[in-house]
Amino acid sequence: QVQLVESGGGSVQAGGSLRLSCAASGYTLSIVCMGWFRQAPGKEREGVAIRDSRGRLTYADSVEGRFTISQDNGKNTMSLQMNSLKPEDTAMYYCAADSNGGSCTVYSMDYWGKGTLVTISE
Repeated sequence: QVQLVESGGGSVQAGGSLRLSCAASGYTLSIVCMGWFRQAPGKEREGVAIRDSRGRLTYADSVEGRFTISQDNGKNTMSLQMNSLKPEDTAMYYCAADSNGGSCTVYSMDYWGKGTLVTISE
């Protein structure tokens, strides 16, 4: 089992920055890939930034150039630096991990944190 706990959400004005963190514990050696996902009210959960087992990074087009994912394996933490935030970035942000050796998508992730809320005002 893997436990994931997010932190760092909050409310900022458009153009501001936030840094989210995810602390992983438990059987972290089983993790193949990790990533950040978000879900806005009335919308489906979507991938924001993914780091696969080879260290390759994938970003959603909507956040490319503004968000940066990083991982400190020694501390079992993963972060998401979010800059130039926009109102459309408002959502619940989730940290997730895939231990199934799958495709590192929202459908293959088998561990999820409870989420942290990010609210961006005009």
